[in-house]
Amino acid sequence: MPNMMAPPPEPTARQPGGAVRPQSLRSALARGALGRCPRCGRGRLFRAFLKPVDRCGACDQDWSLQRADDFPAYAALFITGHLVAPLAVHLARDTSVSPGMAAAITLPVTAALAIGLLQPCKGAIIALQWRMAMHGFQQDGAAGGEPPG
Repeated sequence: MPNMMAPPPEPTARQPGGAVRPQSLRSALARGALGRCPRCGRGRLFRAFLKPVDRCGACDQDWSLQRADDFPAYAALFITGHLVAPLAVHLARDTSVSPGMAAAITLPVTAALAIGLLQPCKGAIIALQWRMAMHGFQQDGAAGGEPPG
């Protein structure tokens, strides 16, 4: 019996070398958030924590065109705030937890989430820029980009 819960396979396009190019924005964002090349999914996107590679080692996509700037930090803090705020409210309303203990819980959680989300957010934003042909990424495929859609 087929699995009724599994989503249908995503349409993809084969590239030279067997790499599969994503046909959806969601797939490109997922690849970028995982630190993989949004174009082929095989190469690494980062050479250091927040330093993207200049070119993909697998598909030779030029990533020097990306201009993520401060947006990954804003996105990481936005997500962190929405995850930590309910915890902080719950701890503030609980009379058995002292303010010092609440701070001892929320501050490390906030720091870990904010730092831990920086690279996935930057990867997803680079993927978004590439997929939407922003900041010099070509729409016609000439520089490794592809038309948005």
